[in-house]
Amino acid sequence: MRRSAWPGAITPAVLLSLSLLTACGGPATQPQPTPSSASPSAAVSPAPTAMETTTAAASPSATGGTATSTPPSDAWTTYTTAAGDLSFDLPAGWNIKDPAGELAEGGGAFAEVTSEDGRLLATLRTNMATGSTCTERYPYSVLESQEMLQLAQSGTVPRYTFETRGDAGTPGPPDTPAAAYGITSAPLPEGDSACYIFHFFTWPPNAATFGAFYNPELNLTPGDPSLPYLDKAKLYAQTPEYQDIKRMITSLRPAG
Repeated sequence: MRRSAWPGAITPAVLLSLSLLTACGGPATQPQPTPSSASPSAAVSPAPTAMETTTAAASPSATGGTATSTPPSDAWTTYTTAAGDLSFDLPAGWNIKDPAGELAEGGGAFAEVTSEDGRLLATLRTNMATGSTCTERYPYSVLESQEMLQLAQSGTVPRYTFETRGDAGTPGPPDTPAAAYGITSAPLPEGDSACYIFHFFTWPPNAATFGAFYNPELNLTPGDPSLPYLDKAKLYAQTPEYQDIKRMITSLRPAG
């Protein structure tokens, strides 16, 4: 499957709330981010977690430029959402906009995390109304999967995942991003096919999301720009930036 450009907008084949697009970086028809100068709106303190030590050499990015060699961040801060219910760790150079837009009815958290140069890397939202209908199934791969015991609710343990849909022989959902990282309460897929990606997890009063669809124009990926989309996603999973994103998302926990 060859997807060197960012796919189009989500189709109605899966009946998700419109929040799914917002949670994953906005409609796919707008690939270029608006640089954000917003900084965290709450006080930050050093995170206690030890740094991972992966490094990568500079190489051409997926957008045709040159990706700067960026080791995993060694300076981290802890952020608590404006709603006061959740905290997570992030590199000190990244920015947070909170609230990032209109909150759901009844309030909740709505925070966007951007890189130092303004690229949207993840969105956290709570108090989400969700639903899905599985009308088609696709080949899949799970690049990462990690339980998040600190977010367990009523016996359900969410997991962090980076997963894909489709393969070289069978494209993923049409006009839909076919790779995403985030937290989900859905069980691991079984068999040789899976439904659309649905990254929501159980969190009071209903559901929450923290992650993003993989977008080569935002998630700068080394390698040949002409590589197929799914090959780029697998390459991105090896980058220091992705390791920082994973560490950030898997640090999500109840505040206090």
